[in-house]
Amino acid sequence: MAGSAVALALLLAGVATVASARDDTADGRQPGAAPAAVRVPGPDSADAGFARDMAVHHQQAVEMSFIVRDRTQDEEVRRFAYDIANTQANQRGMLLGWLDLWELPKVAAGQEPMAWMTTHGGHGAHGDHGADDMDGMDGMGDAGGPDGAFTAHDDALMPGMATRTELDRLRKASGKQAEILFLQLMTDHHRGGVAMARGCAELCTVKAEKRLAQGMVEAQRSELDAMAKMLAARGAKSRP
Repeated sequence: MAGSAVALALLLAGVATVASARDDTADGRQPGAAPAAVRVPGPDSADAGFARDMAVHHQQAVEMSFIVRDRTQDEEVRRFAYDIANTQANQRGMLLGWLDLWELPKVAAGQEPMAWMTTHGGHGAHGDHGADDMDGMDGMGDAGGPDGAFTAHDDALMPGMATRTELDRLRKASGKQAEILFLQLMTDHHRGGVAMARGCAELCTVKAEKRLAQGMVEAQRSELDAMAKMLAARGAKSRP
């Protein structure tokens, strides 16, 4: 049933991608007017970079969500994980659909993950750190490089992504231990995802993609609040 639900989400995401693309070409046109050409971003653009990187980032969130559903019987965590899996599978389908629409590769050979944020003048992987900023890159451990930028390590390719070692720990955990580890890993994951989405909201030029990125920021901030409460209810907190 879980696989069918995600497959349906990807199908709906494809429909939404086409609709969003049509919305972007419809601005300023009168009913019945000839359709405008779809503006295609370049392969090295922030639009393409975000679509590629966030698709990978979302895939891991879906994976972690299905892992924890098999490692606990707690209905609150299971429902929360299932919602994340459905939402992020849907969004991943939209991102990959745009790359198909733009006829751009889903993998950029020779290009480092997150390069689009620094190349196009963004704030880098760390985002802005205001007093109320929940989406900073706290909890990244020694993932930062000498200039403060994110450095891929142990299969963690982008900010907030769990390492191969952490995923192995999640697969082996069960019950309350699995719930806490999942919530901590997903909190880190959301923090990194929000920083990336804010980068696209600032740097991307395709309006539909900018809207999606801003929606990710708002939704994942709300989920960060929810996870903090769930951790507290289990006598735990997010990682420093």
